[in-house]
Amino acid sequence: MLYQVAESPVLSLFSLKGQVSLVTGGSRGIGLAAAIGLAEAGSDVAITYNSSSDEHMKEIIAKFESLGIKFKAYKCNVVNKKDITECVEQVVKDFGRLDVVVPNAGIAVHEPAEDFTEDDYRKTMSVNLDGAYYTAQAAANAFKKQKQQGTLIQGKIVFTASVSSAIVNFPQKQAPYNASKAGLVRLCKCLAVEWVDFARVNAISPGFIATDMLDVHPKENRDFWMSVIPGKRHCQTHELKGAYVFLASDASSYVVGEELIIGGGYSLI
Repeated sequence: MLYQVAESPVLSLFSLKGQVSLVTGGSRGIGLAAAIGLAEAGSDVAITYNSSSDEHMKEIIAKFESLGIKFKAYKCNVVNKKDITECVEQVVKDFGRLDVVVPNAGIAVHEPAEDFTEDDYRKTMSVNLDGAYYTAQAAANAFKKQKQQGTLIQGKIVFTASVSSAIVNFPQKQAPYNASKAGLVRLCKCLAVEWVDFARVNAISPGFIATDMLDVHPKENRDFWMSVIPGKRHCQTHELKGAYVFLASDASSYVVGEELIIGGGYSLI
């Protein structure tokens, strides 16, 4: 049964005070913005990272310490089911509980479909789809255990998908990436129904966000996107914070299995 919240002042519904959130791929880009937003809403925060340097991680740790919440970073490759499962279990041990999980880690490879290598295809699918599933699966088992113990009513899972789940990006060629994100959205909807008794599952699908992922594209591509985005600009990562907090909080208590597209109108044309 879906948890029903009591009538409360609206701002209190967005509070995550006393909760613990885990964001995979949380050391940069969208994942970092999501983690900061959750922390600003009062949640203690854990993140995973895979390739970030020690120097960069020192900066990240300092940032979260300045927010006055408990924070810990775990080096973990989400494509390894054993690693992410053990990571989730360790977060519960270290923080005492787990309430929110954001499977966010992802990669994009841009190649013509006929030239896509097997390694690049498998890497795209293993990170974007398999890794997200393994993360959600580990979270679900943690949520179920806590609910059985009486320490959790309902966990929240917020996938980071992509506007590419709904449209065909152009002129860049990235068919496997688009397929992985479309599969992720369908996975989200299936899990939302299957796990509704102990978790609310939803997805956020960002459009063109100002991250390192965009910088790899040639200027003519970026100029073209700007010309067709109705909003006429790229989204800054901090503009996504509110969406993650909304879906992680009681403010979205009756939102189940939905895909929230944040693309400045790009998916509408």
